[in-house]
Amino acid sequence: MKLTTNQQISVDGVVQDNGSWARSQFDEEALNFVGDFYQRADAFLFGRGTYDLFAGYWGVRKDMDNPIVGALNTKPKYVASNTLTDPQWADTTVLSGDVAAAIRELKGAPGGELQVHGSGTLTRWLLENELVDEINLLIIPIIVGKGARLFPEHGPDLALDQVESRAFPKGITLQIYRPAGRPQYATDSGE
Repeated sequence: MKLTTNQQISVDGVVQDNGSWARSQFDEEALNFVGDFYQRADAFLFGRGTYDLFAGYWGVRKDMDNPIVGALNTKPKYVASNTLTDPQWADTTVLSGDVAAAIRELKGAPGGELQVHGSGTLTRWLLENELVDEINLLIIPIIVGKGARLFPEHGPDLALDQVESRAFPKGITLQIYRPAGRPQYATDSGE
């Protein structure tokens, strides 16, 4: 399976508490993209915090005709956690111990996409461990100013190949990238 991340991110890189600042920016076209994206998943991978949020909101909903609710409640879910022992959300498997090896095994399984939604800390870890195949950034036209950022001030650098770029009517842009190893930096030749 291909491991694909999906983040709603502000122009200044904030991913924390996006329900309070991103939701109003979504138009019908952007919402349809998100619903279609969830439908493409063969399975979902979460960090513990996002898993708890999603289980408490999406996991209790019964409107299965909603593309997000239907996908999340009918497809396998994996949560990277060393503290979760009794997941209550149906079809959830806890990955603990050597999480990187477990994720590599999932990626080696047949199927289309293993999707990560939100889970900023997990996404950073996945990138550091070279486990991400594709990054989807839904850039919301807002500067939040404070909050957890997807990419920390000090972290590993990574080259990205752009796969697609798209703008939605209310100003959200979609940027799709594939990790491309270490970046090449220009050197000052003194000329």
